Amino acid sequence: MSSTRVNFAQLIGKTAGMLAVFILSLFLPAGTLAWPAGWLYVAVFFVFVIGLTSWLVRYDPALLAERLTGLGRSDQKKWDKVFSVIIAVGFFAWLAVMGLDVARLRWSHMPLWLQGIGLVLLLISFYVFYLTFRDNTYLSPAVRIQRERGQKVIRRGLYRHVRHPMYAGFILYVLGTALTLGSWLGVASGLLLMAVVARRAVFEERTLQQELSGYDEYMAKVRYRLIPGVW
Repeated sequence: MSSTRVNFAQLIGKTAGMLAVFILSLFLPAGTLAWPAGWLYVAVFFVFVIGLTSWLVRYDPALLAERLTGLGRSDQKKWDKVFSVIIAVGFFAWLAVMGLDVARLRWSHMPLWLQGIGLVLLLISFYVFYLTFRDNTYLSPAVRIQRERGQKVIRRGLYRHVRHPMYAGFILYVLGTALTLGSWLGVASGLLLMAVVARRAVFEERTLQQELSGYDEYMAKVRYRLIPGVW
């Protein structure tokens, strides 16, 4: 086990702040707290967040520390700082759009069975995220080479099938979230989020090719970025 110490005050503060932003992003545009699907989504998401965080505290505190502090470091690529802002703003705007769509304006009408499929997709995405965290201790939220941690190419687990399983999980997460909340507008606008993340993956790979030893060889063996047999 790593000897890295976790800053629990920072961890609790960031988790509480994220929960507050999630709730505000969904329910302020919704104009009501009487939105069962919205609360179900928030509850399921944060049970996963707390569970994964607890797992990281015990088994990979060094990765947890990187997740808490990676963004904004001096060695984060400048272009990635732009991507990080665009993705963060776009993500919470996307949540707001779904609150407006489903609860306030009631444009979307989705059958419960399809929302149930969305919940299943959401849970599958969480499992993909967990497997990715388990396999890759260098899973930073920022595009940077972690020389201080001796970063190397990861080839095990889901990385044997796609080069960016975290982003692959994000596709399932976006679809699962929009369907769980019952928003057709969320499904459509979620495609824009997926496109931005896919573009970031291309830029990230250029950095890894240039700066991480062995990544070229890995790319030659694992052909697909996000979806096996497709891309």
